[in-house]
Amino acid sequence: MFLEIENLDKTFETRSGKLVVLKNIQMGIEQGEFIAVVGASGSGKSTLLRQIAGLDRPTRGTVRIAGQPVMGPGPDRGMVFQHYTLYPWMTVQKNAEFGLKLQGVSQKARREQASYYLEVVRLTQFAQALPKELSGGMKQRVAIARALALEPKILLLDEPFGSLDIHTKESMHEFMIDLWERTHMTFFMITHDVEEAIFLANRIYALGSRPGTVRKEMHIHLPDRSHQVKRHSRFHDYRDELMDLLRQHGQEAMMVA
Repeated sequence: MFLEIENLDKTFETRSGKLVVLKNIQMGIEQGEFIAVVGASGSGKSTLLRQIAGLDRPTRGTVRIAGQPVMGPGPDRGMVFQHYTLYPWMTVQKNAEFGLKLQGVSQKARREQASYYLEVVRLTQFAQALPKELSGGMKQRVAIARALALEPKILLLDEPFGSLDIHTKESMHEFMIDLWERTHMTFFMITHDVEEAIFLANRIYALGSRPGTVRKEMHIHLPDRSHQVKRHSRFHDYRDELMDLLRQHGQEAMMVA
């Protein structure tokens, strides 16, 4: 097992007392999988991602990558956020090199490595452009190239397409499928978009709310990954099952509140 999450709880202290955000999360992920975690606001998706990234520590339980406990941030995990977090005064090339520069990689080596991943995300011809000259989808591809340049073992995606218009989002979905198939990297994405999760992932974890718990693990088997597959009856069945589950647990959470 490549990524293991065992008995994970996360509790925060508040003025009103303890707030249990995640409870008894169990996940086992093989290398090379594309995993999506879906859930409504308050289900703890972002908190879970922070545990894997090492930006926060569980109250109880463990996260392991390749058998090693996650104790903090590390180069084995690349992170892509919803907002591009590009430096506007740096060129695309310099933005892609930035993480390598922080690691002390030589100028020649980081230029070569970043250039390679700009080619992977099909942005070589924009290497000397500034972020303001790029579309939203292109900016997100720069952020992905920067994460890939560190050659992580797993790419963590935090609602990466949430701020994009529908046309750009669909283009990015196709791009991500192609990237995943070419790199064979492990992708772990959180999203509130059920159709996005079904289209991209080979396995989905659905989280209930208050506290966030795994309500269902769903294996996705689609005939292809073209956008026409969204018209397929199997895609509709997956969507309806997940939507019904999330709606049911959302109503339960409101009743508890």
